[in-house]
Amino acid sequence: MTTTAADSASASGVPNGTAPEPTDENIWLEDIYGEEQLAWVREQNARTEDLLEDAEYARLEGEILEVLDSTDKIAMVSKRGDWYYNFWKDRENPKGLWRRTTWESYCSDAPEWDVLLDVDALAAAEGEEWVFHGADFLRPEPGQPYRLALLALSPDGGDANRYREFDVETRTFIDPAAGGFDLPTAKGNVSWLDADTLLVASTADGLPRTASSYARTAVRLHRGQPLAEAARIFEIPEDHMMAIVSHDSTPGFERTFAVDWIDFFNRTTSVLRDGSWTAIDVPTDVNLSAHRDWLVFRPRREWTVGGASYPAGSLLAADLDRYIAGERSLTVLFTPDAHTSLQSWSWTRNFLLLNLLRDVSSEIRVLDPSAGWSSSVLDACPPLHDVNAFAVDDEDDAEGGCEGDHRSPGPRGAGDDFWLVATGFTTPTTLTRGTLSHGALSRGAHAGDAGVVSSHAVVKASPSFFNDAAYEVQQHFAVSDDGTRVPYFQIAARNLVLDGQNPTQLSGYGGFEVSRTPAYSGAVGRAWLERRTAESAGTDGTAPHSRGGVYVVANIRGGGEYGPSWHRAALQANRHRAYEDFAAVAKHLISRGVTSRERLGCVGGSNGGLLVGNMLTRYPDLFGAVSCGVPLLDMRRYTRLSAGHSWIAEYGDPELPEHWDFIRTFSPYHLLKDGVDYPETFIWTATSDDRVGPVQARKMAARMQAMGIPNVWFHEALEGGHAGASDNRQAAALQSRSQHFLWKSLAGGTA
Repeated sequence: MTTTAADSASASGVPNGTAPEPTDENIWLEDIYGEEQLAWVREQNARTEDLLEDAEYARLEGEILEVLDSTDKIAMVSKRGDWYYNFWKDRENPKGLWRRTTWESYCSDAPEWDVLLDVDALAAAEGEEWVFHGADFLRPEPGQPYRLALLALSPDGGDANRYREFDVETRTFIDPAAGGFDLPTAKGNVSWLDADTLLVASTADGLPRTASSYARTAVRLHRGQPLAEAARIFEIPEDHMMAIVSHDSTPGFERTFAVDWIDFFNRTTSVLRDGSWTAIDVPTDVNLSAHRDWLVFRPRREWTVGGASYPAGSLLAADLDRYIAGERSLTVLFTPDAHTSLQSWSWTRNFLLLNLLRDVSSEIRVLDPSAGWSSSVLDACPPLHDVNAFAVDDEDDAEGGCEGDHRSPGPRGAGDDFWLVATGFTTPTTLTRGTLSHGALSRGAHAGDAGVVSSHAVVKASPSFFNDAAYEVQQHFAVSDDGTRVPYFQIAARNLVLDGQNPTQLSGYGGFEVSRTPAYSGAVGRAWLERRTAESAGTDGTAPHSRGGVYVVANIRGGGEYGPSWHRAALQANRHRAYEDFAAVAKHLISRGVTSRERLGCVGGSNGGLLVGNMLTRYPDLFGAVSCGVPLLDMRRYTRLSAGHSWIAEYGDPELPEHWDFIRTFSPYHLLKDGVDYPETFIWTATSDDRVGPVQARKMAARMQAMGIPNVWFHEALEGGHAGASDNRQAAALQSRSQHFLWKSLAGGTA
């Protein structure tokens, strides 16, 4: 028997005060690594691969892999001391190389890379499918080079990491028998306190975990000491999300912080003073960060303090020591308006860079605290592009720049240097380096009224992977059910015919204050924009012609495109607004003649998987196909699966009857009904995803198939974590399956 109603529930075994549980015939699939369950997965995979992996799929996968493996891509770097570090994957090195080079070499067309770690060789030698997740360096003594680092290595691409101490000069891991740090695989974080001491928040070796599966305690671990014997220095309640500890080693500003991350949007931060934790007195929904003398605050709701009120999404500053001592004198650095929001900020040594969005196009402002926080616009942001500015190394004071980069001559440090990473849907990514300074304008420099000089030049540029000149980017606004204007980007051929026959892929996310901004994708260009239909006559009698795909990105509520109020508008009981916004964009595309129900598909992953799951179940009349990746779908049990408990602040708690009343209205697993003409559906996930997990995707596919819904396909990668892929080959296969499914469904083929 198949249960399709959200309120069908077993009458027995329900605790008082707990929402009833709908009958779940597929709960057996929640055993992620069970033999019977994996046999079901393998059967589903074979069925889907038989459908999708034809000759056209093979060509598509090869073209996407060529993009991902391209040796002409920008090797993005991070600076530590005199070296620039990069992690690189390509065809010859699918698991990747951790490497470094000098600035002079990096500026050349063919940098000479010093390989520190070959992850493929490490995996082969140790028999473990390692996935590199980053490096954290120990700050050396003054005048000494950066040498020791903790490398985060995941055995399967999931969020749990093993931390191992590495010496970049000898290019070896330091043997634990000789005192090297080697922490067991677990979720958590690690920070250097000094050369022989780590601050560790972990779930390994019996340390307690929260209901969200993250670390509940932090310890001080000395070299050579077992983790289980380390002294506990910080602990949070079990129902909070996670504990984090970190040490700021900035010379002259050394301090240790602990964060009780209560839920996704609320936290308390404490600083260690005189051997005890001192909580920084702010509301839990005010984000804060420290830089040298300064505390910076970004409230998620209106904040009244010191007799003044500050709107959500503003940015405020205070002297750190004075604030902790009780002074409440705040300086306003940014105030949002109806069109402009703050996305992020980054400190150089002497300036503060603000990355803003104005109607989802980038704007960057430079603030000068030495001049009363005066503000200048950085002249670096073309319309309908995403440009991000961030510091190169705010603590460096002993480096010059590239020859011919038009910056101020003479020896100087890089403390006020910044990176600019710019991209657009039809603009390959460029990497620019610049510097900020005070003084009179020089030729080639840009500045505002504040007298801040910004000179910058392009260092690297990515190649084009498709004929981007043949396409144009437009921004349109749809109107949602409550009258809210919802922006979206449309990328299509310049000669697009508005006859409703264009295969169109609509992408969205709409959660956790994550913004969807313009971004170049060679894979989307090749797999969707440049792909051609068979020649056919238009509905208006025009001559037969083939056409490419249209790609659309929707900036719906729940995201962060207009700041925290845009996100908060679709929280919990208001979740429906995100789905109404997305549906409004779909309707707008159809009304404009861009596409039609038969030619319109949608794609989303993670929270975006929940989004398109709701398009499938609530708006099946708008879409011809749905590609649903690593999704949340069973919103009654999501808090019990993987890291789901950590998202209660976003969706609500389904254990509470009053919350389940609204959650069930956007729980796709419980919204399926008999007799509905559902779009063709592809659900994909990964066994090793320890964030959302594969369970909800499995159950949704199994229920739809049991209901006799035609053209429901499922695929589960056996590794790759929440990203669904741990190397370029897996990523190319994942993207190709989704793109090929949508094209077959929307462009004339039948999946």
